[in-house]
Amino acid sequence: MEWKKCYLDVILVPLGFSLCMGYHVWLWHKVRTQPFSTVIGTNSRGRRFWVSAIMKDNEKKNILAVQTLRNTIMGSTLMATTSILLCCGLAAVISSTYSIKKPLNDAVYGAHGEFMVALKYVTLLVIFLFSFVCHSLSIRFTNQVNFLINCPPDTSSGVVSPEYVGELLERGFALNTVGNRLFYMAMPLMLWVFGPVLVFLCSATLVPVLYNLDFVFAAAAEKRKSGAEVGGGNEHDCGSV
Repeated sequence: MEWKKCYLDVILVPLGFSLCMGYHVWLWHKVRTQPFSTVIGTNSRGRRFWVSAIMKDNEKKNILAVQTLRNTIMGSTLMATTSILLCCGLAAVISSTYSIKKPLNDAVYGAHGEFMVALKYVTLLVIFLFSFVCHSLSIRFTNQVNFLINCPPDTSSGVVSPEYVGELLERGFALNTVGNRLFYMAMPLMLWVFGPVLVFLCSATLVPVLYNLDFVFAAAAEKRKSGAEVGGGNEHDCGSV
């Protein structure tokens, strides 16, 4: 009888989770092998150029750098605060003596025993905790960049270089991206409270939405490529003249 109650949870929840994980593994492979076909790789390249330009002309652009990094820190702080507040709420629900599953019994498909309800909330709690940790570390790296980007050039040792500051900034943005993706993946798990069918449907909907946000469209990439070829041809012609 217990298997008949939870077979949907055993099948659909891991399947929906595998869809999200498989997509992000494929996205990571694309970022590593074809970075300019993804928004993440393109933005990463742009941020490195931005750091180099800011540090070269620091006297004129130091205020711009501080304001830009401050806005990034504010966004990470908001997400970290939201994650830890949700963790506190879930911890309060888990430790509460009131059984919240009783009014939902008739509306939930799949298993809804005490162990399954506890598993749902503990899983959500772990996801939000990891999201909080990633956003907190992102704030740490971005704060370091906020100090180092306005330092005078270190000509003696060359340690504080645009490459080093750019690497710190990329680590901060990478952790911010991971924290956001964990937050997104918590959305299907929140629907697990109402049954495993909604988990699978939400995961199947989330993947194409993220795909449209993560990848540069072929038309735009082709246009950029043709523009680069035209620019290269013009330079060649000018050189011939």
